[in-house]
Amino acid sequence: MVKTQLIRDEMSERIVLAAQSIVERAGAGELTVREILKNLNITNRVFYNRFHNIAEVLAIVYKNTALRVRESITANVEGKSKEEFFEHVNDVLTNVLTISYDTKKGINQYVFDSDSITRANFEWWRAEISKMIDYAKSREYIKDVDSDAMSYAIWCFCRGYNADAISRGVPMEEAIANFKYSFSILLDGMKNN
Repeated sequence: MVKTQLIRDEMSERIVLAAQSIVERAGAGELTVREILKNLNITNRVFYNRFHNIAEVLAIVYKNTALRVRESITANVEGKSKEEFFEHVNDVLTNVLTISYDTKKGINQYVFDSDSITRANFEWWRAEISKMIDYAKSREYIKDVDSDAMSYAIWCFCRGYNADAISRGVPMEEAIANFKYSFSILLDGMKNN
């Protein structure tokens, strides 16, 4: 079966934004074509001229969230003092939690069953975290740690923390406060005194 060429236009974007809003408010389980149609006051034809199914829209919602999260972690660490570096790392990873929190709360099962477990996603995150670790080592801000092992540990800490807080419904402010506290202790253990 050959897929038809679908329209990609401003309405496609409106559909994706409406889907994201529904997911953030009610969860992925409540995302249906009917809900999007009702939300935008459009017809089935308008939707199906642009998307094959609701899963396709959900995949775009998640990918957009993942891109925003990735953009937030690639912030430059060059030229930061030791204290600025540690504050920056904690802020960057807290920002990741903040950006993803509401959207991932709505699509938690999808996120953790889909892209977050792919090899490509895992390698991207480890490479970005390793860059920060290598920078800190080159400036002697941290002990001479194994960058690969430490980036894996940090990735697991952040991913696991996010998954647990979201799945248990911990309020975002509480989750962020607890994350910052706990992650700062992890960072303190790496500091070169």
